[in-house]
Amino acid sequence: MKTYIFTLTSPIHDKTSIEQHTSMFLGELQAAGLDYEYLGEDFRRYGEGDINLIYIRTGGTEGYFLKQTNITPRLTTAPVYLLASGESNSLAASVEILSWLRNKGIQGKIFHGSNKYLVEQIQAAALVEKTKKTLHGQRAGIIGQPSDWLIASHIDVEAVKARLGVELINIDIQELIEEYRRTDNNIEISDVAQKLQPCQSKYFVGALRIYKVLRLIIERYHLNALTLRCFDLLDAIHNTGCMALALLNSEGVPAACEGDVPALLTMMLCHALTGHTGFQANPSRINPETGEIVFAHCTVPLDMIKCYQYDTHFESGIGVGLHGELPEGDATIVKLNGDMKQWYSEDVTLKRNTYKKQLCRTQIVLHTQHAANYLLNHPLGNHQIILTGHHRNLIDMFMQSVGLPTT
Repeated sequence: MKTYIFTLTSPIHDKTSIEQHTSMFLGELQAAGLDYEYLGEDFRRYGEGDINLIYIRTGGTEGYFLKQTNITPRLTTAPVYLLASGESNSLAASVEILSWLRNKGIQGKIFHGSNKYLVEQIQAAALVEKTKKTLHGQRAGIIGQPSDWLIASHIDVEAVKARLGVELINIDIQELIEEYRRTDNNIEISDVAQKLQPCQSKYFVGALRIYKVLRLIIERYHLNALTLRCFDLLDAIHNTGCMALALLNSEGVPAACEGDVPALLTMMLCHALTGHTGFQANPSRINPETGEIVFAHCTVPLDMIKCYQYDTHFESGIGVGLHGELPEGDATIVKLNGDMKQWYSEDVTLKRNTYKKQLCRTQIVLHTQHAANYLLNHPLGNHQIILTGHHRNLIDMFMQSVGLPTT
């Protein structure tokens, strides 16, 4: 990731002393792991880095910052990241500048603290900014409208575009169904089947054909992600999308069930931000006294699980569902609402995998501190996204960066 460092300095300070402190301060950050390019007071390349830091080297620079905003308009249109040392009133000036930014409704942040803390925070912010650039212009396909039962999952299309930069593409599910029927058994699936465990189900070939057709649609519409109104496939082609979505997710294409767009957007931003695939799942049982939640769904990304068995889709008893087992340990639960105004995330513990016949096929038990009560009292739709590893702090930083309040 590219980190550019620019500077502002008051001319009344001793230049030699300031240069010596700058060399020492930035050298310590470099030794702590920060890779950067130092551009000084030349702001012509401001905004080109994954993160652009303004090192406020001295006090008395507030007026110079205002002058620079006239020369470099991007200073007032993007999050402004200020780097402050503990010398020469650097922090005091940074606080004044950040106060001015906030008064103008411009996002900003001061990086100040120990070398280790600074490097961690700067690297995280750089990843957030890179993620925003990655998401901007991505195309998410909605194949079929959201399922009828997703009554609380309305999408504000303009807010999605403004906050995430993602364009939503509506695609009639009949296009998938007709493409599936047209291909019959002529689509070559051996290249996919050989990567999977052998399956004796009569639905297996059809399940992989659905995957192949979805791949055609992805190419046709230049999609980066998709959500599928999968229950419509039950009557139309007597199969399910469970296997197809498991494969797509494991290949780096976020793919959600039931036409759930908020779930898909959550999966997209989490994958771009953390590099981790998301498991879209329903809360099936909640114990508010212990904080334990059972989450389940009939599809799970193949790259998330340590082992799996084939099963049927739970509700219909047909198709190829997956009973996968996820690694126990650190996990994160996260969900962004469709109006782009609310979100929830918590670092949790995946305690164990389980299997009950009366639930969807992949089933996990999470231990949470707050999510159990939160989902019972402030839910953001039934589907939640589960990630392996703890990512709450990074997700929090991203959400604040796109203008969402901390939960």
